Amino acid sequence: MQPSDYSMQSAVDLGARKAALEREAKRQAEESSGTANPYAIDVNEQNFQQEVLEASMSAPVVLAVLQARSEQSAQVEQALDGLAIEAGGQWGVAKIDVQASPALAQALRVPGVPMVAMVIGGQVVPGPAGPATREQLRDWLSQVFDGLRQQGVLPQDYAGLGPEQDAAAQAGPDGAADPADLEAQEALQRGDIAAAEAVYAKAAEADPKNEAAKLKLAQVRLLGRVRELDAAATRQAAADRPDDVEAQARVADIDMYGGKFEDAFDRMIATVRRTSGDDRDAARRHLLLLFEVLPAGDPRVGKARRSLTAALF
Repeated sequence: MQPSDYSMQSAVDLGARKAALEREAKRQAEESSGTANPYAIDVNEQNFQQEVLEASMSAPVVLAVLQARSEQSAQVEQALDGLAIEAGGQWGVAKIDVQASPALAQALRVPGVPMVAMVIGGQVVPGPAGPATREQLRDWLSQVFDGLRQQGVLPQDYAGLGPEQDAAAQAGPDGAADPADLEAQEALQRGDIAAAEAVYAKAAEADPKNEAAKLKLAQVRLLGRVRELDAAATRQAAADRPDDVEAQARVADIDMYGGKFEDAFDRMIATVRRTSGDDRDAARRHLLLLFEVLPAGDPRVGKARRSLTAALF
């Protein structure tokens, strides 16, 4: 290569390609391990118009501007992914990697990374810039949704957020991270769901009163059931075979994983009503498994239990 053949533009292009490949590898690893946010998409110059501006005409889109290998960006990304999953797809997350899409970041005049904003109806509502905790992001989202409801932009019954998680359940009695959680998360990150399940099963067996371990065990088992499912094919199979308990249970699992808890409960209760004998009992038992994914005091579980009783008797 002659000196005249080299330019800063080619260096930027190579850096952007490398960052884009790393971002894609990260996404594929999350999908293969079952830890991906189903409501998130990576955006760039080519799909920004469709996936952000046009998509925001029908549902809010949270724009997350991130940087690879940045601890602050990773914290914001993880928090947004968790909140989006809990919200059950009421809004999506559009992720921009400033290294993979530098021109887009420049066009958006990004002041710093990480940065978060809400896009609704093609309009941008600025959000936190710099490091932000899950609680700060949740508070910001709540304030934005409240304002949009008051302005009539969002319907009055639009919740926007799922049930708030109990932070104490994520830590030990002294406030430190639970060793079981750390071990299970390490297993999940390497795609070993069976190992994560074994960790929580051991914790629950050692202390039958450990409700947090039982809850996480049920959630990991749910992850194991949905990991290899093709959502579109699974839903089509359930539509074609409404009396097939296994087919209905698979869709219910997908809905539970996506945070659509009531949809999952309603599907299995309807299956109980349609079936009899062993099939009815199988549908009932699967519904009881789904109840374990949420805390026992969750009002949606109580409502579904009453509906199940009515369906059985």
